[in-house]
Amino acid sequence: MSDDEKTSKKRAEQIVKDAGADPKERGPSQASQLVALARERYELFMSEDGRPYGVKKNGANIALPLRGKAGLRSQLAHIYTDANGGSVPSQSALADAMTVLEGVAASADPRVPHVRVARHGHGVVVDLATAEGRCVVVTPDGWERAARSPVLFRRSGAMKPLPEPVSDGDGLAKLRDLMNMSEEGFHLLVAWLVAAFIPDLPHPILTFRGEQGTGKSKGAAMVIGIVDPSGAPKRTAPRDVKAWATQAFNSWALCLDNVSVISDWLSDALCRAVTGDGIVDRALYTDDDVVVLEFRRVLAMTTIDAGALAGDLAERLLTIELHLIPDHKRREEAELDAAYAEAHASILASLFDLLAQVLKVLPDVRLTERPRMADFARVLAAVDQVKGWKTLDSYKASARDAVADVLDGEPFAQAVVELVDRAGAEGLTLTATELLERVPTPERLPKKWPKDSTRAGGQLKRLAPALRTIGIEVDDSKRGPKPKKQRLYMLTATEERRSAQAEERQKAEAERRYETASPASPNSSGSAVTSGNRGDAAGGTLATPHGSGGTLGNAEGDAGLFAASPQETPSDLHGYGEGDAGTAGDAEMQPLSNVATLGQSIGPCIQCRKPTIRYGAQGNPRCPDCRKAA
Repeated sequence: MSDDEKTSKKRAEQIVKDAGADPKERGPSQASQLVALARERYELFMSEDGRPYGVKKNGANIALPLRGKAGLRSQLAHIYTDANGGSVPSQSALADAMTVLEGVAASADPRVPHVRVARHGHGVVVDLATAEGRCVVVTPDGWERAARSPVLFRRSGAMKPLPEPVSDGDGLAKLRDLMNMSEEGFHLLVAWLVAAFIPDLPHPILTFRGEQGTGKSKGAAMVIGIVDPSGAPKRTAPRDVKAWATQAFNSWALCLDNVSVISDWLSDALCRAVTGDGIVDRALYTDDDVVVLEFRRVLAMTTIDAGALAGDLAERLLTIELHLIPDHKRREEAELDAAYAEAHASILASLFDLLAQVLKVLPDVRLTERPRMADFARVLAAVDQVKGWKTLDSYKASARDAVADVLDGEPFAQAVVELVDRAGAEGLTLTATELLERVPTPERLPKKWPKDSTRAGGQLKRLAPALRTIGIEVDDSKRGPKPKKQRLYMLTATEERRSAQAEERQKAEAERRYETASPASPNSSGSAVTSGNRGDAAGGTLATPHGSGGTLGNAEGDAGLFAASPQETPSDLHGYGEGDAGTAGDAEMQPLSNVATLGQSIGPCIQCRKPTIRYGAQGNPRCPDCRKAA
């Protein structure tokens, strides 16, 4: 036995004697000894959610729950046994002692034990989860390792220690070598990791999406391990709210792996975990007492396609697409684990360097437009200011894509969008009943299609944020005339959306015309384009090769107005520029009158006598085979 252990044992024996008990006695006096030991060595208090804790005096600033596997109860039993020559306290004595100690804790001022990260002044403290209670303190001036945390932390069985950060080269470059994503995606990932160490803001759910073989699960496990190592960094979707709350309460960061379907209750639970949640449950062995699990967490998720997400959850995602890894570039898991373990300390050091810079500029960052996750967006803007990246723009684009995915998976939303687009600038003002009657209804109703007006109004309310993102305003603040005073829904497409829709229609029409004008390949018999597939050649007026008349009028124009391709001009063309298909646009500079329709058959080719086609709005008609002008 070491000198420290001998001293501790003697001190425990003295405490027991001071409590008026003989160490050799057995019976109810054991409870008094346990209470005396606890009050001598630990500060007892209640957390704000009503849980009793004890923190060791002059030791690691770690809060121990009174009960549990690694709680104060087991610590007291160990101390008591050492002080009493190996005599083990009875279960009844321990239970009595815990009851007394809970009363002592309730009389103290409440304190907040943090998990893994905590604010401290203008900086952040990161618990390394070592037995000694070591931590890292990050401030706007830099970061440093500390032997004892200045803030109170608590631990759980799901937590593993973080390595002490070591400045050893470019840790971000080492992380880049481990991640299978684009440069834009990697910048977003780094910004998300920096924000993950800032506890007092909502964090979007990092979502790795890609097909099989893109390294989603391994990448997510490494990312979560950087922030909050655990024996189970990847977890399956929980079966109910209680199971989810237990997992989330005991970890700062966790990942749901291979999510294919997100149920409504889980979607709501994930949203609440991002912004802050509290679950109330009946206390163990009681009928009328409750316990509260409060948490705000950093979450990640991997998926191929999570199906139709709820709009509020989609707005809380940060989606990064992963690329398929070619077989010749695929690495063995043992190799990845070794590289990750070697780089972990350096990655942390580089992240803390960047975090310190972000904390320094963050107070002066102002956003002209605040998206849904405004606090996180400010962190992105600070990262962009420090690194010269464009993560905020990438995040906004990712959020818009997520909303579009939501609407693609909602048949009712698609029907509403179609109805509003047809209404034009005036929009629509109607009740939920009228809306349900007027939207295009599929023959076989989808699962989520509202069955009555009440559900239609509720679904429209839920879809409103996503609809606004794509430019459809939803206002339900007005009421209809008496006596019913039904709620009226005003649905209007914004001017930007109408302009974009008009541009898309023009583009589609131009593409259609271009496809109509494009030359077709010869048919199986080897014949060229006919009037049946390129217009009615018989109906067109033959163009004259001279500029002295005919449908084309003066096609010669001024040669100085355009630059045709330098080609030899046959004598029978009387000096008219031949050009080629690549210079069809050049001919648009010629002053033409009575221009024939684009793609219309004009007349026979002067060489092979096959029908010619006009290319370009004002281009000369040419043969699709020999490219000769008409």
